[in-house]
Amino acid sequence: MKNKTFLLLAFLMLFGISANAQDNGISFGLRGGVNMQNFNGKDLNGDKLEMTMVPRFNVGIVLGMPVAPEFYFQPGLMFATKGSKDTGVLLTSTYKLSYIELPLNLVYKGLLGSGHVMLGFGPYVAYAIGGKMTTEGGSVSLESDIEFKNEVAAGDPLLVPYFKALDAGGNIFVGYEMAAGIFLQLNTQFGMLKINPDDLRFPDTKAAIRNTGYSLSLGYRF
Repeated sequence: MKNKTFLLLAFLMLFGISANAQDNGISFGLRGGVNMQNFNGKDLNGDKLEMTMVPRFNVGIVLGMPVAPEFYFQPGLMFATKGSKDTGVLLTSTYKLSYIELPLNLVYKGLLGSGHVMLGFGPYVAYAIGGKMTTEGGSVSLESDIEFKNEVAAGDPLLVPYFKALDAGGNIFVGYEMAAGIFLQLNTQFGMLKINPDDLRFPDTKAAIRNTGYSLSLGYRF
């Protein structure tokens, strides 16, 4: 409930800023699209993770604040789902994580035809608000809630999936915005923080898991 209240208040705040700032050249937009997400990094033994991309989605709001001719600061507030699939010999595990995400991008918008080409980059900060892991083998399927904590104690259950809630990384994107305000954006995102917690059950672990992914989004700028 607290996460939903925070998201609603943040949405209303950004909408209010946009509605009162049109005269200053600040624009307000809606954006949504499809993610292709994966985990990268190392497993418990330090070997490279070999996992499979999974389709997810993102939706949210963005602001455009002019900072110089053709350059804009573009903060946003997104609901983004991420995850990965681990296919083993006997079992397949699929991870689904939901985040409230704050991208903070610098965008160049150059005139091209009747619209503008967009090139952008910047950091993002995200906080997980929920997640599930589904394990399948043969005709058996088991779904478990993901628990978020920074450190797993030695006595914690082995079958519970654990992740850190906080994530952060970088965005790079290219897109095109038409004169009518409709825009298409291709984005790549790479996590810089480990999202697996310190695990005292496996003191010699070399695991380091990070989010990575691509997305194609469609939006409308008012």
